[in-house]
Amino acid sequence: MARARQLPAAALMGWLALLLLASGAFAALLLLRVARPLWSLVGAALMLAATGYALQGSPDLSASPAATDERLMASDESIVELRGRMFGRFGVAGAYLTAADALARTGSPRYEVEALLGGLRHDGTSVQLWTALGDAIARHDRQLSPAAKLAFDRAAQLDPRSPGPPFFRGLAQLRADDFAAAEASWRRAVALAPPTAEYRPAIVLRLDMLRRLRAATGR
Repeated sequence: MARARQLPAAALMGWLALLLLASGAFAALLLLRVARPLWSLVGAALMLAATGYALQGSPDLSASPAATDERLMASDESIVELRGRMFGRFGVAGAYLTAADALARTGSPRYEVEALLGGLRHDGTSVQLWTALGDAIARHDRQLSPAAKLAFDRAAQLDPRSPGPPFFRGLAQLRADDFAAAEASWRRAVALAPPTAEYRPAIVLRLDMLRRLRAATGR
């Protein structure tokens, strides 16, 4: 009798990780009481991820170091953590951001934007959501597009004293290779950050790294 074909251990681990991600995402939606219309967005994103993994995943290949982009100055997770320290992680805006972050991790920037727009339909005065929307649109468009600029401008208008909008605008400018504009935005973010804010050193560090990068590259 022919033996049943067994999945390689690496493939099993990949599917297990995907299952845990799906379970975690929906548990977060339930615990944070995110609006039910957003559940379908998360489900669609996870289904797309599963389909992509099934069609293109190669878990048996040996691992290779991912290329790093020094211009980003930090991983996405550290940026999310910094955003949480700037704005807080709770309330309705925090719930929508949790859903948007889960969608971003699955590689679904379009649905991430839709989740943030859903939050703004609920609360159009949230500086946190407008800032996150500008960041998401800039990543989706791969540039500081007019729509991203509009979102950052709206966030700055709602709270001119918040360092969040200029910081994330600077991040978008950095990704677009506009180093001079990014430095100007981050200088403003540092100026607006309270001296005792726990997140201020993180902004100062990134500004210093950017200045060193500009000095080294002449940009």
